[in-house]
Amino acid sequence: EILHLASSIRTGTVTASLMLRKLASYPRQNRLALALRELGRIERTLFTLEWLQSPELRRRATAGLNKGEAKHTLKRAVFFNRLGEIRDRSYEDQFYRASGLNLVIAAIVLWNTVYLEKAVDYLQKQGMDIPEEYLQHLSPLGWEHINLTGDYVWNLKQATSFDQLRPLRVKENKYR
Repeated sequence: EILHLASSIRTGTVTASLMLRKLASYPRQNRLALALRELGRIERTLFTLEWLQSPELRRRATAGLNKGEAKHTLKRAVFFNRLGEIRDRSYEDQFYRASGLNLVIAAIVLWNTVYLEKAVDYLQKQGMDIPEEYLQHLSPLGWEHINLTGDYVWNLKQATSFDQLRPLRVKENKYR
């Protein structure tokens, strides 16, 4: 029965979400639901064993969690007005406020990405060899160098191209 269900989902005869809703709605669990539950337990056990045996899997999961936390921390820093709460009554106003927050976050990430690339290019032109594995640890989610207070005004007429950005601030390296 599991193979029949998998085939039906794969061919598009039925969606997985519909089948799960149908199976969950039965007052008594039928054999297919019980078999799927046991299969899920086996899968969870196999994943737990892999988790315990693989430091690399744990490292990747931790790195992903850290990126998510960094993004949420940046959102909290940007959205400090009204104690970080959306108090608009209408769904449309709430949507606009959340979209504005996402736009500000995207602008910060874009700004940081452009200047991180400029910094890496500058260092490489100076003859510094930067290993690829170091670049994997760069993140455009920092904001310590950005003044987050004030109003965010969207004026597309003042938009600038990437050719007109301010020059990279370079401090002389005393340890070279």
